Amino acid sequence: MNDDPLSAEDVQEMHERAEDAQRNPSSLPVSFTMAVLAVLVAVVTLLGHRAHTEEVVAQIKATDTWSEYQAVNTRRHSYEVFGDFMETLPSKDEAQAQKARDRFRQQAALYDKRRQELRTQAEELETEVGHEERRANRFDFGEVLLEVGLVITSITLLTRRRSFWYLGMVISVFGVLIAATGIGLK
Repeated sequence: MNDDPLSAEDVQEMHERAEDAQRNPSSLPVSFTMAVLAVLVAVVTLLGHRAHTEEVVAQIKATDTWSEYQAVNTRRHSYEVFGDFMETLPSKDEAQAQKARDRFRQQAALYDKRRQELRTQAEELETEVGHEERRANRFDFGEVLLEVGLVITSITLLTRRRSFWYLGMVISVFGVLIAATGIGLK
């Protein structure tokens, strides 16, 4: 899909169509419809780009959270291993050794709690990624339908057959409705 919804060529074509509309007043409604559709394509394209950006940001946050989860899990495991290792070592001062084992176990428990929190956060972020992906897909599909509607509507100016204008408008209405469902998902 084009990142620039209205290129210089599009503007030139719209200008030419406006001149044609002055010579042929019956094409004025079609030209106006095309201008409206061009604006709607631009708006839906922008909404789609924003939804894709939100999807990427959420994915980055989820990945970062899973990375932190892994780091915390490694630390937790290390403290558990140290605590278990201390059990196997003979000690000269049993009270001091027990204090060290208890500290290792406490630290492991703290990391375990943090690990569970991070897991919950990461899963919520993954849900958000899926949500933003669905929104972006709806905007993209709405954009495609609007573009198809615009092209079919423009065929009216070439053929002078109103049936293309009506068909283009029907397809465009579906494009607007599908894009609107993306807005409703926020």
